[in-house]
Amino acid sequence: MLNIADTMIVGIIGATGYAGAELVRLLAGHPEITKIVPASVSFQGERIEEVYPNFQGVVSAVLLKPEAAVDKADVVFAALPTGVGEAFAKACMEQGKNFIDLSADFRFDDDEATFTAWYGKPYIYPELRQRSVYGLPELNRARIRELAVRGPLIIGSPGCYPTGASLGIYPALSLGIAASGAAIIIDAASGVTGGGREPSRSFHYPECADSLAPYKVGAHRHTPEISRNLTFMTCASSSPVIFTPHLAPMNRGILSTIYIPLAEVCRLEQRAQPRPPAKAVTERAEEIRERYAAFYEHEPFVRVLPKGGIASTGRVRLSNFCDISVHLDQTGTMLIIATAMDNMVKGAAGQAIQNMNIIYGFDERAGLTAPPASF
Repeated sequence: MLNIADTMIVGIIGATGYAGAELVRLLAGHPEITKIVPASVSFQGERIEEVYPNFQGVVSAVLLKPEAAVDKADVVFAALPTGVGEAFAKACMEQGKNFIDLSADFRFDDDEATFTAWYGKPYIYPELRQRSVYGLPELNRARIRELAVRGPLIIGSPGCYPTGASLGIYPALSLGIAASGAAIIIDAASGVTGGGREPSRSFHYPECADSLAPYKVGAHRHTPEISRNLTFMTCASSSPVIFTPHLAPMNRGILSTIYIPLAEVCRLEQRAQPRPPAKAVTERAEEIRERYAAFYEHEPFVRVLPKGGIASTGRVRLSNFCDISVHLDQTGTMLIIATAMDNMVKGAAGQAIQNMNIIYGFDERAGLTAPPASF
């Protein structure tokens, strides 16, 4: 039973939400963690294994009030709605403790105007952004390490949609494969766990089962986060982003299909004939796939699939992997990237743990090495 205090104690505020419970599940198997201190406002005083019976015999703990988790832990995770976690982050900084936030509160650094425009609220403690860093390791690992040695750190863990989209686009922009300034289209579908544990009509089983539908078309709040990531990738003004999310009738997973116009130097020659031969398209697609694979060669959780592979949510379920497959349209002018990941792991809890591992100098894969479920 993992309920003995020793050296590395982790606090989880919001431990009874989907992302919070996933943090409990994954941290219970982390080799460096000796105690989990879960906190919950809604279930305070109950036991975590009573709220989630799957933890019976694995994790045993009383759900405390959030302030107690901050006081007792060495590092604190917050799986809370946006706009709630700043006070806990402030308390952690005052006590010299790292704070890893899964909401949007710290994803925009000091850009309060963008945050307020999309989330409808100002920063409560804007000075905290001096100690915060955006936590997508594949983009920002060096910066996380640099700041971690200077004192307690706040991690703004990325959104699930921006993670899948950004990882799919990053090589195309960084390697000059994408046409400069051209619009990038992202169609993404997420499982219903992305909406959280609190019930609502749109996530009610009869409403979403056997149905696929877009939502917040042209106005989803993850759009500016994706745009900021693209700007980071290019160190210049980002390409326009057209992002449309969809609610899919599945519990877990995010599949993103990304359309990226190719730079002229990457396009197939079309002057001699209206459509290039299939062999030429296949060869060019494989060339770009190999460049993607080399780009992510040393990333432990990004898998560029072999030739002929197609990214699928079922093949990353319960894992921290993001699978990427590379394709071209039949004209050889449009790069089509598919990315798949578990929205509750690489899109939330797993990525947060990955950030903790970086901060403390643990093996970045610690607690996250289980392979995806087979079915």
